[in-house]
Amino acid sequence: MKNCLLKIAFAALLTIAICPAGIAGAGNLPGEGKTVQPARATWTTGFVLEAIYSRALEDLGYEVKDPKKLANPIFYKSLVLGDVDFWANGWFPLHNTQLPPDFEEKAEKVGYVVRAGGLQGYLASKEHVEKFNITSLADFKRPEVKKAFDSNGDGKADLVGCPPGWGCEKAISFHMDAYDLRDHINVIKASYSASMADAIARYNNGEPIVFNTWTPNWTVNKLVPGEDVLWINVPETIPNPGQKGFEDAMVGHGIPGAVTDPVKFGMVANDIVVVGNKEFLKANPAAAKMFESISVPLEYIADQNNRMYEGEDKQKDIERHATEWIEKNRDKWDKWIKAALAAAE
Repeated sequence: MKNCLLKIAFAALLTIAICPAGIAGAGNLPGEGKTVQPARATWTTGFVLEAIYSRALEDLGYEVKDPKKLANPIFYKSLVLGDVDFWANGWFPLHNTQLPPDFEEKAEKVGYVVRAGGLQGYLASKEHVEKFNITSLADFKRPEVKKAFDSNGDGKADLVGCPPGWGCEKAISFHMDAYDLRDHINVIKASYSASMADAIARYNNGEPIVFNTWTPNWTVNKLVPGEDVLWINVPETIPNPGQKGFEDAMVGHGIPGAVTDPVKFGMVANDIVVVGNKEFLKANPAAAKMFESISVPLEYIADQNNRMYEGEDKQKDIERHATEWIEKNRDKWDKWIKAALAAAE
């Protein structure tokens, strides 16, 4: 009998140890018996964010389904319809032009992953920026520049852009028209990772390259601004409809690796945010509080994305990366979970 009591006491202590924030019974968790349908962006920097936020929901007791992989416009439409509950891949104001008319009624930006951390713009190989005295996209109208950056012989400079459905694809398309560049620049809209891998190979062979990218992203680990490439300007700051009112945020001051200071990015420094369905958030205050609380450093996202580029890109790798980050930040993590549990009381 004594040994039996000891075993029962040990089991009770073990249960307390493994439950989030010291909750001793799984039935006390706010997500018990509930399922969540996350979504995940199609760009690779969004993969680990989904894994981290889904892990937090699991710690709150929710059953989390496999994420739906969606392009931006489809995600926002699915969100307002209630087909998905959230994603951690909102880029604003970049995504403003992709929101459905009833977005404000049915959905909500509920937490910051990274505040004003999403720089985005154009970079070109430093050697050739200096050789051809390039300062902005307007320089690609010059015949000698077009010829140098023309990798497929069509008479236009080749610029790695973004695939259809991404917010940056719409912004780049706007720039091609606003600056009258369609006859001078060929925008590559194929798979971004594959297109950038090809560009890096050409760079390593000493060839000129120009591309659009953002931070955090593995590209700025492989091609370091100031060393390998330089941020270049757009000819002038002309906001598209979703950028109006953010003109000041389209200009960067003191940016390392920029060809000028300030540099006109042509794109706003974005907040990366969690976006959720309002009905889901109202019915799940613990999840809403968790979304509000968690933040992920820009440097970590870029480093993790580089690990994916190096070959650690399977789902099991991404989940392992998320687990490693959570364990390294266990004190913060436990406080976030505790705050979420308190919100459900």
